[in-house]
Amino acid sequence: MDVDLQNIVPGCTEVDEADLATDWHLLLAYMKKRHTEKIEGSKSLAQSWRMKDRMKTVSVALVLCLNVGVDPPDVVKTTPCARLECWIDPLSMSPQKALETIGANVQKQYENWQPRARYKQSLDPTVDEVKKLCTSLRRNAKEERVLFHYNGHGVPRPTVNGEIWVFNKNYTQYIPLSIYDLQTWMGSPSIFVYDCSNAGIIVKSFKQFALQREQELEVAAINPNHPLAQMPLPPSMKNCIQLAACEANELLPMNPDLPADLFTSCLTTPIKIALRWFCMQKSATLVPGVTLDLIEKIPGRLNDRRTPLGELNWIFTAITDTIAWNVLPRDLFQKLFRQDLLVASLFRNFLLAERIMRSYNCTPVSSPRLPPTYMHAMWQAWDLAVDICLSQLPTIIEEGTAFRHSPFFAEQLTAFQVWLTMGVENRNPPEQLPIVLQVLLSQVHRLRALDLLGRFLDLGPWAVSLALSVGIFPYVLKLLQSSARELRPLLVFIWAKILAVDSAEHRTMTAFILAVIVNSYNIGQEACLQGNLIAICLEQLNDPHPLLRQWVAICLGRIWQNFDAARWCGVRDSAHEKLYSLLTDAVPEVRCSAVFALGTFVGNSAERTDHSTTIDHNVAMMLAQLINDGSPIVRKELVVALSHLVVQYESNFCTVALQFMEEEKNYPLPSPASITEAGCLTPVRDAPSTPRLRSVSSYGNIRAATTARNLNKSLQNLSLSEETGGSITFSPGNLSTSSSASSTLGSPDNDEYILSFETIDKMRRVSSYSSLNSLIGKFGLQHLLQSSQGVSFNSVYTQIWRVLLHLAADPFPEVSDLAMKVLNNIAYKATVNARPQRILDTSSLTQSAPASPTNKGTHIHQVGGSPPTPSASSSSLTNGVTKPSVRETSSNRPANVGNIAIQYTPHSHQFSRTRKMFDRGPDQTADDGDDGVTHRNFISATLQTGFCDWSAKYFAQPVMKMPEEHDSESQVRKEREWRFLRNALVRKLSHRIVQKGVTRLDDQILINRNPGVPSVVRFHPYSPYIAVADKDSICFWDWEKAEKLDYFHNGNPRYTRITAMEYLNGHDCSLLLSATDDGAIRVWKNFADLEKNPEMVTAWQGLSDMLPTTRGAGMVVDWEQETGLLMTSGDVRIIRIWDTDREMKVQDIPTGADSCVTSLSCDSQRSLIAAGLGDGSVRVYDRRMAPSECRVMTYREHNAWVVKAYLQKGQDGNIVSVSVNGDVCFFDPRMPESVKTLQLVKGLTALDIHPRASLFACGSMNQFIAVYNSNGDLISNIKYYDGFMGQRIGAISCLAFHPYLPHLAVGSNDYYMSIYSAEKRVR
Repeated sequence: MDVDLQNIVPGCTEVDEADLATDWHLLLAYMKKRHTEKIEGSKSLAQSWRMKDRMKTVSVALVLCLNVGVDPPDVVKTTPCARLECWIDPLSMSPQKALETIGANVQKQYENWQPRARYKQSLDPTVDEVKKLCTSLRRNAKEERVLFHYNGHGVPRPTVNGEIWVFNKNYTQYIPLSIYDLQTWMGSPSIFVYDCSNAGIIVKSFKQFALQREQELEVAAINPNHPLAQMPLPPSMKNCIQLAACEANELLPMNPDLPADLFTSCLTTPIKIALRWFCMQKSATLVPGVTLDLIEKIPGRLNDRRTPLGELNWIFTAITDTIAWNVLPRDLFQKLFRQDLLVASLFRNFLLAERIMRSYNCTPVSSPRLPPTYMHAMWQAWDLAVDICLSQLPTIIEEGTAFRHSPFFAEQLTAFQVWLTMGVENRNPPEQLPIVLQVLLSQVHRLRALDLLGRFLDLGPWAVSLALSVGIFPYVLKLLQSSARELRPLLVFIWAKILAVDSAEHRTMTAFILAVIVNSYNIGQEACLQGNLIAICLEQLNDPHPLLRQWVAICLGRIWQNFDAARWCGVRDSAHEKLYSLLTDAVPEVRCSAVFALGTFVGNSAERTDHSTTIDHNVAMMLAQLINDGSPIVRKELVVALSHLVVQYESNFCTVALQFMEEEKNYPLPSPASITEAGCLTPVRDAPSTPRLRSVSSYGNIRAATTARNLNKSLQNLSLSEETGGSITFSPGNLSTSSSASSTLGSPDNDEYILSFETIDKMRRVSSYSSLNSLIGKFGLQHLLQSSQGVSFNSVYTQIWRVLLHLAADPFPEVSDLAMKVLNNIAYKATVNARPQRILDTSSLTQSAPASPTNKGTHIHQVGGSPPTPSASSSSLTNGVTKPSVRETSSNRPANVGNIAIQYTPHSHQFSRTRKMFDRGPDQTADDGDDGVTHRNFISATLQTGFCDWSAKYFAQPVMKMPEEHDSESQVRKEREWRFLRNALVRKLSHRIVQKGVTRLDDQILINRNPGVPSVVRFHPYSPYIAVADKDSICFWDWEKAEKLDYFHNGNPRYTRITAMEYLNGHDCSLLLSATDDGAIRVWKNFADLEKNPEMVTAWQGLSDMLPTTRGAGMVVDWEQETGLLMTSGDVRIIRIWDTDREMKVQDIPTGADSCVTSLSCDSQRSLIAAGLGDGSVRVYDRRMAPSECRVMTYREHNAWVVKAYLQKGQDGNIVSVSVNGDVCFFDPRMPESVKTLQLVKGLTALDIHPRASLFACGSMNQFIAVYNSNGDLISNIKYYDGFMGQRIGAISCLAFHPYLPHLAVGSNDYYMSIYSAEKRVR
C-alpha cells in the first residue's frame, strides 16, 4: 500500500542518516529461497543466485585524529605543505565542519568498494569512544571481518611501546591507546589501515602483541590452574590484516601537490590519484595539453566500461590482479584477492600506493608482507593505457570527438596466444591469465578469449588448476547460461576440463553430478559403488560448506535407494551413524538431505535379517527426534522417510493401527473448545459459517481456509460427538461418498480418508504422544535402544505410529497431508481388509520375531495378530499405550503407564471372513503374491517432497547476476529505500511526540465490528495496518482509511485459540507470526495484499507438551529482530528459544516455577529475558548462562497473575510489571527489590505499556478503559463509544499500543475493535 511520506511527518522528509542505516543492517527472517519459492524442481527459467563470499567485511570503523588547525608537536611541517584530506582543504572552512566533511568523504570513498558494510565514524575521539566503537562493531559482525581505519595526522607519531594517540575529552592532552587493547576490542578477523607517519611501528607492535597472545593461549591450554587459564581467553590475531602508510622510520610525503592522506587516496580513490601522479611525472610532457584541471573533467563513470573513466578502472583492475597473481604465492593470492571483496579492492589499490609512495621515498607496509611489485613490467602497460586515454582528452572535451577504446585487452590476448604457441609445461605460467578472466566480461573479445582458454586448459590438469586459482570458475559457469550458439562447443569443452580436476572448491558440483548419475539408474549406482563412492562421500560429511554437506547426503541417499548392495556397503562403513550428525546441522537443507538419505537407507525392499531390522529400528528412533524440527521441509522429508519404514514393516504397523483405533473409540476425550472460560467469552463457531473468509493461496495448500481440515460431512458429524464428550463409533461403514478437496489417500482405488483429522488428532491426544518425549528426554535415546535385538519390536512400531499421529496434526498443511496419507494407507489395510478372527487373536507382538517385508500374503497372526497385551518382560515402552488424563500429562512428569486390557469388536463384519489380510478389497480378486508389491509401489509413487529436485535448481541458475537488492537502480532496491525512509520518518515523529508529552488519549479514530471476538490485536510498526485475531482467524484493517483489508483462517484446530501475534521483519518485507495455545506457530505473508492471497511461509510446533488448563496463558512469545531469535513460553515450565535462521531450538530455560508464563520481554543488548508468571512472580533470565544458573533474579512483590512484564531496552532499562490487581512495580534488574510502585484500577483483563511514551492502558471486565502516565496519574477514562448513541463499551478482551505512535487499539467481547489516539492536532 502506498503511503504519502508527507502525511507521516507533515512538512518534513529529512531524516538522520544513522537512523536510516539501522534498517539496512537488521536481519531478515524467513526470506531464504526455501521460504520464498515452492519446493519443486525446475519447470521454467530458474531464479538467479550468486556464489556466497567466503568472508565479508561487514563493519568499518573510521577513526580520524585530525585536530584541524593544530599541528602535533613532533612533526615539523614544510611551507607550503600537503594539506588535502579526502580531497578537501581543511583550512577552507571551520575546524569542526572540516572534520565532519572529511569524515563523510572518507566514508563515501570506502562505500564505492563495499556499499553494504556498516560504517561508523569516530572523529577526534577519546580512548573510551574508540573502545565503545570497536566492541560494538565486533559484537554485530560476529564471525565476519571488521575494518579499522586510522588517520593520525593531527596527533603525535606512534610510540615504540606500541601505542597510537587519541585525545582527552577537553582536547587539552594527547592520550596513548595501546595496540594490545585495540586488538582485544577489535577481535578477529579484522583489517587495519594506518595512515600516519612511522606507521610501520604499529605493524611491528601488533605482531609482538599477537605473539604474546598466542603464548598466553598455549599456557592456558596446557595448565588449567595457571592464572591465565582463569581469565577470559584473548582473541587470536592470526586472521588479521594490516596496511600501513610507511616504514617505522619514515615520515609521510609533504609535497604540496599531493594530498596529505596520500595513502588513503591510493586505497580509496586509485584512478584519481594515479592520473594526478601521472601528470606530475616528466613523461607527462609527451602528452600535450593535459593538465591537472583537465583530468578532473575526464568523462564517464567508474562502473561503466564503455566510458573513458570506466575503461581505465577496468584496465587497472586487470593489471593489479595480474601483478598480484604473478608475484604472490597462490594461497596468499586466494586469501587477499579472492576471499573478501573489500580486502581484494584494498590490496589491488595497495599495489598502486607502493608504486606512487616509493617515488617519494616512502615504503608502504602490509601484513602479511607482499613482495615488491612497484617495478613489475605490467605497470608499463598501465602507463601506456593512461597515455592513450589522456591523449584523447583535449579533443573529446573541447571538440566532442568519439572516444577510441584502448587496444590493451586485444594486445594482452595476443600475448597469451603467443605464449600458447610457444608453450611447454615446465616454464612459468602465462602472465596474462587473470586478464583473460576480465576479457570474458567483454562481448567484443569473448569468443577469442574462450577459444584461447580452451586451448590452455587442454594442456592438462595443471592448467585447469591455474585457471581455477585465478577465479575463472564462476565466469565460465555464467557463460553456460549464454544463448549464443557459437560459444556452446567451447563451453562444453571447458566445463569438462574443469570437472576433471578434483578441486576443493568444486567438490559440491561433483557431488551434484554423481547424485544425478545414480538417481534411479542402476548402472550408475553399480559403477559408483565400484568406485568406492560411499566411502568418499562419508569423508566429506563434515565439510564446512553446507552445500557440499547437502549434496553428499543426497548422493548417498540416491546410491543406496532400492540397491541393497550399496546399503550393505553403507552398513559396513557405519554410514547411517555418520549421517546422524547431520540431523542437528545448523542448515535446514542439510538436515533435510540427511533425513532423505536415512529414509532411503531403511526403504530397501530386500529380505530383512535380525541385524538389518535392528539397524532400521535404530535409524527410525533417531529420525523420531526430528518430530518438532523448526523447518517444515525437514518434517516433510521425515514423513516420507518414516513411510519407507511403514512399507517395510506393514503388518506390524497394521496391528498397531488397530490398537490405537480401538483405544480412540473406547476413551472419549472432551475437547477444551467446549469449555467456556471467564475472560474468554468466545462463542464456539464453525469456521464454514464465518463471513467472507478470504481464501489462502494454493501454494501452501492451506485447507484451513474454510475449516481446520477440509473434512467430509460424515466425519464432521462424527466429530460432534467428540465435542459433547460422547464416544465415537468408528467403523469402515462410515466412509463418506463425497470427495475431499485436498489431495488425500485412502485406498489405491478410493481418494478418501478412512481416518479424519479429528479422529487422528484425538487418537494422538488419547495415546499421549508426550510419553515418547518424556522418555527420550528423561532416559536418553540409548535407553530406547538397549535391547539385545535392538529396540523391542512393538515399542518401535508404537512410537513411530505416535510420531506419525503427531505429524498428521502438524501446523504446516503439507506435512500434515503427507502424514495423513501414510496413516490412512495403514488404516485401509488394517481395517477394511482385516480378518476378524485374526484381530481377536491374543498373542503378543512383543514376543514375536520381525516380519520379513517381502513375505507376500503374510497373515497378521503370523506376526502377532492382535494389539499387544502387557507382559512382565516388556520394556517400559511396551506396557500398553498410556492414557493419562489430559490435565495430568506434562513435559516434566512421565505419563502413567498401566496394564490395560483392551477388548476388540470385529469391525470388519461386513467383509468375507475368508479373505487374506493384504488382498485388494471385497470387490476384487487377485493373487496374494502381487499385493505387497502393488501397495509398495503405490505408496512410494505417491509420497515425495520434491526436495532433491528443488535442490538441483541451484545448479541450473545464472551465477554472476547481481541480486536485485544490490542493484541500486532495481525496483526491489528502490522499494526497500522507500520503506526505510518511511520507517525513519515514523521514528522521528514518535520522538517528537514523546518529547512533547501525551496528556490525553481518548480521541476515537476508528471503530468497527470485527468478524469474531478480538483476542489479540497488533499494530504494524510502520504501515497503517492493524491485525486483529479472534479464536482461529485473523482480520486486517487499515486504520487510517477505516477499511477491512483481509480476513483469513489461521488453520488451527477448533479446540485451540490464537493467544499471541508478532510482526517479523516489520521494517521491511513484513511477515505475521501467530501462536496458538496448543504450542503451534504459523508465519504468514501476503496479508493485507489485495493482489495476492495470504500464504503460510512456515509453521512448526514451538512448544510441545503444552499443559491443558481451563484458564491458561496459552502461548506467549517475544521476537528479537536484531538476532532473529524467538522466545516462546506459556502453559509450560520452560522458556524455549528458537533461532529462525537455523530454524531450530537453541535453548530451553527452566522457569523454576509451578505456574504458567503469562508475559515475555527480552533485550538483545543485555541478553536478558523478563518473564511474568501466573503465581505473581517476575523472573529475570540471562540466556548466556547455563540452564541451571540462568535465572538471575526473582521478584515476588505481586500476589496475583502478572498481566504484563515489560523489559525496557538499553543498558539502564528497567522491568515494568503489572498484575491483575492493578499494582505496578518498577524493577532494576540489578536490584533485589522494586525501585518504584504504583496502583492502577483493579480487576484487569488486559493491559499494555507503551514502549516509548511511558503510558499504561488497562482494560476491565467492568467495561471501561483507563490510561495512566508513568506517575500513575489517570489521563483518560473511556466508558462509551463515540457517536454510537453513547453505547457502553463491552468487556475488554485485549488491547495494544502502537509501537511508536500514541495510538491504542482495544478489542471487546461485543465484537467491536476501536482505536484511540492523542489529541487530533498531534496526529
